[in-house]
Amino acid sequence: MHLRDLTQFLKELSENNNRPWFIMNKPRYDILREEFLEVVTQLIVELGKFDPAVKFCNPKKAMFRINRDVRFANDKSPYKTRFSAAIAPNDMRRPSKAGGPTYYMQIDGAGHLLFGAGEYMPPPPRLRALRQHMVDDAAGFGKVLKNKRLRATFGDIQNEGKLMRPPKGFAADAEHIEYIKLKSFFVWTEVDLKLNQPELLVGQIASGMQDAFALVSWMRETKDEPVEE
Repeated sequence: MHLRDLTQFLKELSENNNRPWFIMNKPRYDILREEFLEVVTQLIVELGKFDPAVKFCNPKKAMFRINRDVRFANDKSPYKTRFSAAIAPNDMRRPSKAGGPTYYMQIDGAGHLLFGAGEYMPPPPRLRALRQHMVDDAAGFGKVLKNKRLRATFGDIQNEGKLMRPPKGFAADAEHIEYIKLKSFFVWTEVDLKLNQPELLVGQIASGMQDAFALVSWMRETKDEPVEE
């Protein structure tokens, strides 16, 4: 994949986020999208080697559209300024009703690669189920938190949107209460593509995502029971 061409296109798009510019440059976009599709296709193959659940995902369904949904947004810019993809079993990249862990990656115009895994803002029933799983399997979750590969690559679980107080129904002295307060359970890391070789991109992402497999596996063990918040 021509990463320099991709980041240059995204940089220019961020400076000219309008339909006329995009139409004029759509031939560039079409070529870059096909190259990105190949990256996602190869990545699914590599992920399938350690996670058979995503082995047969459709790469086209994993890729996000570049068009933004601006219906309820204050920012009316029509296009996203990144290429991104999310890989999950049964092509459920956005399992809005059921929830479930997902592998995610994105590249932006600044030449930054972000990738990770987990569940970002899962729906209420799934969120409560994950929190309850932390209580029911405190020892198992503790092992995930101490996983050397996970921590070496990603550090701790991101704490964006963390509650100030324990959620309803959970004791303040629960073993993992600081994690139970989270609204998302996601790990991610960021890489400067300018310092890396393009031909190693897929292998680098796949290796990193494998480091998150302990968390993904644990989350899949969660018993999903529709419970009101």
